Amino acid sequence: MVHWYESSIDRQLREAQERGEFDNLEGLGKPLPDAGREYEEDWWVKDWLRREGAGSGVLPPTLALRREVEDLPKIVDRLRYEAAVRERVAEVNERIRRAGVGLLDGPSVVLKPLDADDVVRGWRERRAG
Repeated sequence: MVHWYESSIDRQLREAQERGEFDNLEGLGKPLPDAGREYEEDWWVKDWLRREGAGSGVLPPTLALRREVEDLPKIVDRLRYEAAVRERVAEVNERIRRAGVGLLDGPSVVLKPLDADDVVRGWRERRAG
């Protein structure tokens, strides 16, 4: 004897299907977007930006911070004094701290505080080269 159990979720799905609520859905018969593409770790950020229309160049503060951290070597290379480099790193680290505790708008980002000595060392090397 086989006993069949239908969970409440299964029942709701079955009833919705019987009512035709899944008929004529947008994208019916079309391939899933990005199917077969290589996995990207930050896919959700790109998808969020696309959905929100953020292609206009305006990023939420947390994503702008993430981009600034990535671009920091180019940013500090425009500075003339070590003190200015250290000050910039301190400002970025304060925003990283604020993002870490949820005080900046936008999707969460996990960033480690920057080591000012490492940033200055790279700045010096690029200036010498």
